[in-house]
Amino acid sequence: MTYFLQDILRQPDELQRTIDYLRGAGQPRLAEAASAIQKARHVYLTGIGSSWHAALTAAPLFSLGGRPVYAQDASELLQFATIPANAVIIAISRTGRSVEIVRLLTKARECGAVVIAVTNSENGPLAQQAQISIVVAAPLDHGISVNTYSTLAAATCALASTTVGAFDDTLADLISRGIAETSRFLGGWQEQLADSSWLLPESVCYFLGRGPSLGSCHEARLLWEEGAKSPATALGTGAFRHGPQEMVEDGTRFGIWIDARRMRGQDLAVARDLRRLGASVMLIGQELTENDGDLVFRIPEMPAEWQFLIDVIPAQLAAERLAHLSGVDCDSFRLCSYIVEDEWGLLHENPEAPKVHDMVFSKPAAINKLERY
Repeated sequence: MTYFLQDILRQPDELQRTIDYLRGAGQPRLAEAASAIQKARHVYLTGIGSSWHAALTAAPLFSLGGRPVYAQDASELLQFATIPANAVIIAISRTGRSVEIVRLLTKARECGAVVIAVTNSENGPLAQQAQISIVVAAPLDHGISVNTYSTLAAATCALASTTVGAFDDTLADLISRGIAETSRFLGGWQEQLADSSWLLPESVCYFLGRGPSLGSCHEARLLWEEGAKSPATALGTGAFRHGPQEMVEDGTRFGIWIDARRMRGQDLAVARDLRRLGASVMLIGQELTENDGDLVFRIPEMPAEWQFLIDVIPAQLAAERLAHLSGVDCDSFRLCSYIVEDEWGLLHENPEAPKVHDMVFSKPAAINKLERY
């Protein structure tokens, strides 16, 4: 069993621990952060990598509650934004050590912005320097962000719900029931993947979603790239209908997330038409039938805006399975650092760094982490 798969299978337990924390010890921090957001005229929501995808799950909850935020990834926010004084920045990062996040802390301090940290690490610069820190202490994943993605998404959406309404016991109980049911679905989903022809190495793959599940859609794209070392594309389902469908041909793979409430009929029609055009379609959502797609993952009942919390899991399992079928190692990175701590290129050659003969080398953080297993 790969470490990637081990991390996926422990996810329901980590999610439930996160919900328990947010309704217990973490509740005062949620309330403090929500109060700061409610008082601010300008609120930014940011992250980088998988943490940015967690931000994508939360932005619709703020907007649906009538408190829209500026959602911009940390690199863009750092380089291409002037942040007004007294703004609030909600910064999401598993370690709090990514270079863009660290430099954004300096920018926030200089402009007088309040930083709300949502992180997995209490010792990182983000948690240490933010005015308000929500620390979800989920153990770090072996390599690919799995639990650190979903627990940060849960915490950020709990913050959104607290800000625009209530993250109360009633909502938490409904979420917990969905999480518990998901544990019982995992084996069946793995069997579906083992028997399905939808996974095809070197195939063209597009992922489509809406609302909070747009975060799941983009996270699936990253899982394909990091885990299966295979290119993929992620788009909003609506955006896909305005031009990109010209690339559809026989054998193209699509993964589509079906929202529990909005645009269900329209998006199922997209799936039907794609199949008529020769594409092979994977669907993920609530109350689907096996005839709706070529590979259909029916997920447990969950409040509509919180479906993202579990609808990413079938895609995680699919990425791990595709890596196996493709003969690639999903437990190691060929090029990417576990934590990106500089902004120079891809090969970690900083032209402003000391020459090689002047440097003392240490093992990359990712390698040190892998050796602990």
